[in-house]
Amino acid sequence: MPRIRIDAVLVQAVIAGALSFAHLHDLAEAAGQDGWKAWAYPISVDLLLVAAWRRMRTTADNRAAWAWFIIALAASLGANVATAGLLDLNDVPAWLRILVAGWPALAFLGGTLLVHAPTAAPEDDPKPAPVPAPPVAPATEPAADVTVERAPEPAPELPAASSGEPAPPPAPAVTVPPALLDHAQKLSDSHQATTGDRIDSATLRARLGVPAPLADAITAQLA
Repeated sequence: MPRIRIDAVLVQAVIAGALSFAHLHDLAEAAGQDGWKAWAYPISVDLLLVAAWRRMRTTADNRAAWAWFIIALAASLGANVATAGLLDLNDVPAWLRILVAGWPALAFLGGTLLVHAPTAAPEDDPKPAPVPAPPVAPATEPAADVTVERAPEPAPELPAASSGEPAPPPAPAVTVPPALLDHAQKLSDSHQATTGDRIDSATLRARLGVPAPLADAITAQLA
């Protein structure tokens, strides 16, 4: 079980608050505010003090907070001094009755201004420089799904026998489907418009996903 530690400053604050609360109550009651109204005056003064103090803590240069803090502090100190025998509580002057009667409206105005006043942004902080947007790469036309159908390869004709070694068989002709040729033409035009150069066989092969002989045949037929 944690031990309770008595703080001397906290005890002193409780005593001072209780005495100030009682003095404000006695002064309000002497000024004609009886019953629960006399008890509400000390609460109003203390709340205005707290609101002004919080505003002073959050904003370094705030003259309004200082002004309302001084007004609330003067009301609290004035009640403490007035009830110390310097004022006849049985015959309160008329100006003091007017001040006590007008205090609720004054406290409400001060609390509203303190709570709802906008917080000014510091002027010394430089505005952050805008971050440039990353460069956008030129949009490339996505390659369509193309099914490559290879034409059946004709059987090579054997050359006539000669006295020397037989000649190697000729390479089979590669037939390019018209749809694939049209799509390759679009890719070539897009590549040339983007880079300024004609598309080569290796790039066309990577874009279409076709074998090297078919890519070479398509490149040879492009305009």
